[in-house]
Amino acid sequence: MKAELQEFSASRPGLFIVFGLPGTGKTTFARALSTRLGLPHFNTDIIRTELGKKQQYDVRVKSFIYEQMLKRTRDELQKGKGVILDGTFHREIFRDPFIGLGRDLGIPVKWIEVTAKEDVVRERVSGTRPYSEADFEVYQKIRKEFEPLTGEVLRLCSDAEGLPEMIEKTVEFLSE
Repeated sequence: MKAELQEFSASRPGLFIVFGLPGTGKTTFARALSTRLGLPHFNTDIIRTELGKKQQYDVRVKSFIYEQMLKRTRDELQKGKGVILDGTFHREIFRDPFIGLGRDLGIPVKWIEVTAKEDVVRERVSGTRPYSEADFEVYQKIRKEFEPLTGEVLRLCSDAEGLPEMIEKTVEFLSE
């Protein structure tokens, strides 16, 4: 299986988008997947920090952050590399440009949703995290705004599955 995936990622780029609500374990998973596949990883919270936009979450700023992520993604994909993205992607307006990029470049776009039970999320977001500012109130707000993704999605539950199991399921999903 590992050789199949190395061949897959080396022979053609892909856009692998890890998404879900705050505190579900997206970034931990995306980093591990990035290491396993040897692909670059872009995270909305890290980009927000790099651009000096912390504590700015209106639609205009969110759109700007996703636009910056899109530019970085396009650059990597045009080099023939795959990319792993990591963010809430909770609304279609943030997803559609990436879907369009994949279509325009003829590159597969694979969606991986990371979930966790609410009590686990509450505990996770109560602590300090390196880049994310989301607390439980933000989690609840985004959950209300979340627009379900249609189409093929791999759904992983970070509080029910270990990281190695999540990675292996993803390897299978990306190899299909």
